[in-house]
Amino acid sequence: MREIILDTETTGLDERLDRIIELGAVELVNKFPTGRTFHEYINPGNRQIHHEAAAVHGIRDADLVGKPTFADIAPAFLEFIDGAHIVAHNAGFDVAFINAELARIGADPVVPELVVDTLALARRKHPMGPNSLDALCKRYGVDNTHRTLHGALLDSELLAEVYIELAGGRQAALGLEVSVSHEHGTESIAVSVTVGPRPTPLQPRLSEAERDAHRNLIAKLGETAIWRLTEAA
Repeated sequence: MREIILDTETTGLDERLDRIIELGAVELVNKFPTGRTFHEYINPGNRQIHHEAAAVHGIRDADLVGKPTFADIAPAFLEFIDGAHIVAHNAGFDVAFINAELARIGADPVVPELVVDTLALARRKHPMGPNSLDALCKRYGVDNTHRTLHGALLDSELLAEVYIELAGGRQAALGLEVSVSHEHGTESIAVSVTVGPRPTPLQPRLSEAERDAHRNLIAKLGETAIWRLTEAA
């Protein structure tokens, strides 16, 4: 299954008025990172960044001068997420902003059936919390010491690690071999673990004296003893 872990940074909290200014995403196939990412800083037009939002992500209006608009990056973004489930922390916020931006350019919205909210998953798994991204990183041993400010791509990468743990841990990727199709073709990513025979068999741990003692014990148990049935099988 193909999933896109994504995060947005915005000019404020109201998707009807505010705009996305950073969009980051990481691709997973069968809970395994493929190495493909998407990341863009986006010019919000005449919408200025609220000072409280800037305090969270550190992006200033001047940083976005000359950056592409959402309409500019939309084709590449839609190609990146096409056919995938969307995974986000507090997904309602991010998806509302993405759908508002898509509506402005006349594109189809992200449908709720394809959205996974890791905050909801965490609250079910850890009802006593806390369940912020930082708290979950600490809980699962994900190194987030370099996260001094929010950043869409960095947060997506951290969330991908957290999501794998929420979904059952890294062992979920064992025994898999996946093919990933993208604009440059199809590549195979082998993540299988093959356990073959030992080059040298292990030496038996039972001594011959122990084997003789076991045979003598069975002989005393009678013909209907369960050990007789086991030996016959």
